[in-house]
Amino acid sequence: MAPTLDGKVALITGASRGLGAVTAATLAAAGARVVITHRDSARDAERVLTGLPGDGHRIVQASVLESDALAHAARSVAETEGRLDILVNNAGVTKFVPHADLDGLDDDTFDLIMRTNVRGAFACARAFQPLLAADGGGLIVNITSIAGRTAFGSNVAYCASKAALDSITMSLARALAPEIRVVSVSPGLVDTELSRTWDPAVRQHQIDATPLGRLANPDEVGRAVLAVATTLDFTNGSIITVDGGRPLGR
Repeated sequence: MAPTLDGKVALITGASRGLGAVTAATLAAAGARVVITHRDSARDAERVLTGLPGDGHRIVQASVLESDALAHAARSVAETEGRLDILVNNAGVTKFVPHADLDGLDDDTFDLIMRTNVRGAFACARAFQPLLAADGGGLIVNITSIAGRTAFGSNVAYCASKAALDSITMSLARALAPEIRVVSVSPGLVDTELSRTWDPAVRQHQIDATPLGRLANPDEVGRAVLAVATTLDFTNGSIITVDGGRPLGR
């Protein structure tokens, strides 16, 4: 029997494109009602919404940088859906800056990455905690990256932000149990529009150094989130990698 999320409500941040959009489609296909959020990508969010299978999905505009907006979003979900079972913290930002180019990673870029990728995810957990805990079976999935462990990624701040978010996963998994589980889904480099803008030689090196010989597909990340929400129901505080064994490579 295929895993089902019938009767469940899931909210995915930054779901107007990329991994967020794919995760929204995956959870919707499993039967969940999906709330997708975006900061300033209304047109893309509408495109994602119209493509979701099933009924009852909707969009909420809310930036993870604005705690007041997240509190408003939580009230909206409480009033409209009446419950929240799954929160996927997917919203994030980065910029390609070679690790040795310390001047290239200016303060504003560094701060924006940390505020969005780290504080933003925590602020979402804080805003939606009461709803997630209400029925005693809530789940928070933080989309992190193996860059948090390998220290290889789009820039130094991005790697640090994903390491911090994995640490938050473990801290919250302890603090919010047993009402809420918290898990990281940690991809390697994923075959997305962003990764296709990388230097072709750098991208090819990642493929060559991955034992399975390719990058992750976005669908594989979405299915990992679905597995955590369904079949891996005793998993808490763990980091689930979707990386083809990349840390084992060169």
